[in-house]
Amino acid sequence: MSGEEDAFVYDEASGEWISAAEAAAKAGAEGAVEVRDAVGNLLADGDQVTLIKDLTVKGAGQTLKRGTLIKSIRLTGDRQEIDCKYEGIKGLVLRAEFVKKR
Repeated sequence: MSGEEDAFVYDEASGEWISAAEAAAKAGAEGAVEVRDAVGNLLADGDQVTLIKDLTVKGAGQTLKRGTLIKSIRLTGDRQEIDCKYEGIKGLVLRAEFVKKR
């Protein structure tokens, strides 16, 4: 008998004792944040998105036009913000409600 097979932890949400492996899987699933675009499509790291409206970028002195393609997005852990790279703009963060998955 190994210690891992017999390990149980108390799950406060359900009020039951569950195996350690099941608890680890449950904790991993809770840490994942679902980010959805303006239409409801699920976004993931590396996706390409297009803007659905003109956006004025504060501090950059330029406007990103509707239909602009943003390549290789990264999720930030916030369900409404995505981190992007765009030519000439450093540290661009867009709200998911203004993009559509391509």
